[in-house]
Amino acid sequence: QAQVVESGGGLVQAGGSLRLSCAASGRTFSRYAMGWFRQAPGKEREFVGGISWSGGRTYVADSVKGRFTISRDNGKNTVYLQMNSLKPEDTAVYYCAARNSISVGTRSPEYDYWGQGTQVTVSS
Repeated sequence: QAQVVESGGGLVQAGGSLRLSCAASGRTFSRYAMGWFRQAPGKEREFVGGISWSGGRTYVADSVKGRFTISRDNGKNTVYLQMNSLKPEDTAVYYCAARNSISVGTRSPEYDYWGQGTQVTVSS
């Protein structure tokens, strides 16, 4: 069983940057693919990006491609979401999730463990 906890959200002006961290625990975490999702009020939960268990493959949604980067440090059991050039439309609660697979999934039902979410607010 795994547990994940996000941190690093906050308020930032458009064009700014934030780095979200996801601290994970569990003996099998190193073989879990990880995903980042976000959900804005009144909208469906959206896939942002994911990373394979090895870190060798990363995937970023088209809406954030070129601005967001995912990385993983299995030694620290930590996954990062670096967000640059933030826009007001990036405002959402961001969730980290773990999937009991070595490969990334893009849909929320494919993930087994979820963090509590961290709020990211981008102002104009």
